[in-house]
Amino acid sequence: MKKLVIFDLDGTLLNTIADLGNAANHTLEALGLSQHDLDEYQLMVGNGMRKLIERTLPADKAADAEFVDNTLASFLEYYAGHIDNYTKPYPGIPDLISSLFNDGYKLAVASNKIQSGAEKLIAKFFPGIDFVAVMGNSPDYPLKPDAALVEYIMRKAGTDCAHTIMVGDSGTDIQTARNAGIPIIAVSWGFRPRQELTAADYIVDTADQILKVLEK
Repeated sequence: MKKLVIFDLDGTLLNTIADLGNAANHTLEALGLSQHDLDEYQLMVGNGMRKLIERTLPADKAADAEFVDNTLASFLEYYAGHIDNYTKPYPGIPDLISSLFNDGYKLAVASNKIQSGAEKLIAKFFPGIDFVAVMGNSPDYPLKPDAALVEYIMRKAGTDCAHTIMVGDSGTDIQTARNAGIPIIAVSWGFRPRQELTAADYIVDTADQILKVLEK
């Protein structure tokens, strides 16, 4: 039986795409650059905020490190004040998290989102849940798919690979789990197409199916 469940955040626990896309489009508009449809952002996110900004920009701008730095700073400033305008949990997720917590599972988050943003959203949407760790992008650890975040969480939780499982919505999450030597449940409701998830140990279509996998 797994004791520790490590969740990705964006596209797994929370649908954050509208707030991410709106913040990016606001930044692009201020620069006089072309904006993107919100659906397009589903394939731009997942590898950290800097990579998101690079993907929104024309190729010449994306190759200019200073321009990317300045654009990222503007984006983060706006996003911080609008991070939860439209963001909400996916169906069944709040009940799942409460059930797992009450059943004694250790819970954690490993995300490529900025640390402050991850903490704010988890505190808002999952009050009363004592997560072992909520880990976002910080200078201390490389981004997923590097396994460092997951390995840190396991050490903090006092568990090993045999008693840990990850839940995510992308190939990045699947590779992270592989790098850490743990199994992964891929959720089909996230930002990536189902064909990107075929290498996962399990693919689920509803939150309650996660619980069924954990009970195996």
